[in-house]
Amino acid sequence: MTPRLDAISIITSDLAASLAFYRRLGLDIPDGAESAPHVEVALPGGQRLLWDTEEVIASFDPGWERPAGGGERVALAFVCDGPREVDALYAELVDAGYTGQMKPWDAEWGQRYAVVLDPDGCGVSLFAALPAAK
Repeated sequence: MTPRLDAISIITSDLAASLAFYRRLGLDIPDGAESAPHVEVALPGGQRLLWDTEEVIASFDPGWERPAGGGERVALAFVCDGPREVDALYAELVDAGYTGQMKPWDAEWGQRYAVVLDPDGCGVSLFAALPAAK
């Protein structure tokens, strides 16, 4: 059997804040999920995105410690329909109070790219292909 990626997990210190952030990115997270210690949503393509509170992780891994010194818990990337959507979504998230880590720019690899931090400080990339140069 060949292993296949099934799920990506986020360990969060504030489940409600994390779910609110990812809802703004278009994920279909059920209402009331904030009251659960573990949340799962299906992603296009069959994978799942999971959230666990720090308390849940510590309950089965007593040696677990919150990452220190800016260590990330996970990094995600969301493809947008086009460069303008990258700019608009970045502005919407920053205007809503989330931290912009890298303002939108035209990356040398041919994408409009930006990074916003989720409530736990995880980098979330927003990107779209740039129009081909003529």
